[in-house]
Amino acid sequence: MTVTELPSAAPVADDLLRQYANVATSIVSDNLDRLPGAVGLLPFHAGGQLVGTALTVRTRRGDNLAIHAALRIARPGDVIVVDGGGDTSQALIGEIILAHAESLGVAGFVIDGAIRDVAAIRASKLPCFARGVTHRGPYKNGPGAINVDVAIGGLVVHPGDLVVGDEDGVVALSPKVAADILPGIRAQEEKERLKLEGFRTGARLRAV
Repeated sequence: MTVTELPSAAPVADDLLRQYANVATSIVSDNLDRLPGAVGLLPFHAGGQLVGTALTVRTRRGDNLAIHAALRIARPGDVIVVDGGGDTSQALIGEIILAHAESLGVAGFVIDGAIRDVAAIRASKLPCFARGVTHRGPYKNGPGAINVDVAIGGLVVHPGDLVVGDEDGVVALSPKVAADILPGIRAQEEKERLKLEGFRTGARLRAV
């Protein structure tokens, strides 16, 4: 069976990626009315934020032929977002695919499915989010599709979306929406900073 491949969307602008560096997914979510966002996906890497452009993959459950095809067109800064139907019976990626992706400059993986070689992934700084873990490897028969709309843990991701992930989870949004909500994000970050500093200042004063 074959993999359908559509052209890649334009990458998210570097300036917008920089603006979202170190922005918490919780704050992004708050500024999206707390509605969009993947549910049930956990980070498995050594730590660090995920920010990049969605390169979307839809694959049959337990089959990673389309992921290999996506790696052939992946650009530096792409996040490979895989709709594996939430199936955790077969791993869709492991250490070898992760190392291949890292050599290409891929920004990370978001997989609604399972992974394996978790010890190696936990030692890696390349962001990797998945639904579960299994030792059972994938099939490579297809079919699949690249650069189509996908659903990841209840979140619809479009090719070219801005993808942000951290220890709390993953969100994805169009570059236009991402630019539109930046003022609200900055205002909330400052409000929370002042609130936390107030608590710390009060604690110091009480300790004197």
